[in-house]
Amino acid sequence: MAGAGKLIAALALAVMLAHLAALQWLGSQWRVPEVLKPLATPMFTRQIAQQAPPAAPVFKAAPRKRVPLPAPNPQASLPDPTRTLTDPLPLVAVATPQDVQPVVTPTLALPATVTGTETSPIASTPGATPTVIASYLDAWPADTRLSYKVGGYFRGDISGDAQVQWLRVRDKYEVTVDISIGVLASTKMTSQGEVRSEGLHPLAYEEGRSGSPRRVTMAESGVVFANGNTLQRPQGLQDTASQFVELSQQFASGRTVLDVGNSVSFPMARPGAVDYWTYDVTEKVTLNSPKLGAIEAFHLKPRPQAVPRGNITAEMWFAPSLQYLPVRIRINMGETVYLDLLVDKIEQK
Repeated sequence: MAGAGKLIAALALAVMLAHLAALQWLGSQWRVPEVLKPLATPMFTRQIAQQAPPAAPVFKAAPRKRVPLPAPNPQASLPDPTRTLTDPLPLVAVATPQDVQPVVTPTLALPATVTGTETSPIASTPGATPTVIASYLDAWPADTRLSYKVGGYFRGDISGDAQVQWLRVRDKYEVTVDISIGVLASTKMTSQGEVRSEGLHPLAYEEGRSGSPRRVTMAESGVVFANGNTLQRPQGLQDTASQFVELSQQFASGRTVLDVGNSVSFPMARPGAVDYWTYDVTEKVTLNSPKLGAIEAFHLKPRPQAVPRGNITAEMWFAPSLQYLPVRIRINMGETVYLDLLVDKIEQK
């Protein structure tokens, strides 16, 4: 009897394992293909401290080669003083193309380390200049991770931790925003795409709470939302995660001047829609970080939407002394519920 019992138990276990394998196979067939392909997180080797931002870049043309004038001809007649302005001017000398040096525009770089000159697959495009491609890629910051302490209110005071992480491999990027409020809730936003000369070019965005992600894909042919609806891709499109890094680089490079009274606008994609957002630079304030000290930062506040799609908005504070990175982020969810992220440390590769 003992042998028969062991045999029955073994058969039952085999049947259960077979059913489990079948369920796993079915799950793999029904699983939605992954849109995002995570980049490998590097080892962050240093923490950055405040430093004075660099002076605004000054563009200077390269000196041109002097072309000697012809020797004076005593026999030549002087210009007629009665000549009117409509008469053609006499030609003295003509500079040939080889006599003129090309104008060189200096590249822009952030006030910290860069990852060195890297080439890009775009460089193989006919007519593209590899040095130009390398220069605009090097203008972006090194791999960076900002850690925040989170405060806020939801039926009482809440606290937690958050991170904003920027990674780049050649012309591919990834931005993740990860917020954790203890055991209460967590949310993660991820943006992936390409780094182009005009800025970040998102191709996929995903957000979700507790393992239920929603996605939007942003192909050249159009934007595809989580519900299957499509929309023609607008120029300059960003998403909820990429906006933090895109704005930081715009300010650091001088593409957009960070000063009180100015504003910046762009279309922003979320899983449900694309809306046009405008942020006004409303004030310059001093924030107090326990580890980084007093930080001067510019406050960006979003303008109210004409037709709002929910009650979630984000305010941001960018600090010139910390590579124009977002040192504070406040996420408002209505009039009383909010999350307030204040930078604790900044690490770079």
